[in-house]
Amino acid sequence: MNLIPEMAETVEVNGATVPFVKYEEDGVVVYQFDTSKSGHPEPMVNAMCGLQQLIKTNEKLVMINSKPPMGLFPKVEAEFNFKVSELEDGIFKIIFTKRGATDTSTDFKDTGCGGGGCS
Repeated sequence: MNLIPEMAETVEVNGATVPFVKYEEDGVVVYQFDTSKSGHPEPMVNAMCGLQQLIKTNEKLVMINSKPPMGLFPKVEAEFNFKVSELEDGIFKIIFTKRGATDTSTDFKDTGCGGGGCS
């Protein structure tokens, strides 16, 4: 299953260890990456790198991963909303959006799991 739209362009995301793409969908700028075949700690590292790209409320980050990154959610929930959906082949799509002009206290350097659930 190809989850990357044809109009997507590869973008450089500082600190990322997997490729990121950027495209527009219904007037929203979308950054997307796939860590579904990556091991710990790559999903957490790349999610934190990608979330730093979200500056405006009309932007979102799409993460494709082998499971929901449960260790990530508490680290970012004050600043970002997230929605998890399971795709047909057993992988997960997590969509992050920035909450309005709210808390900006996310520690993007905190990529440790501290109890599992990171990948």
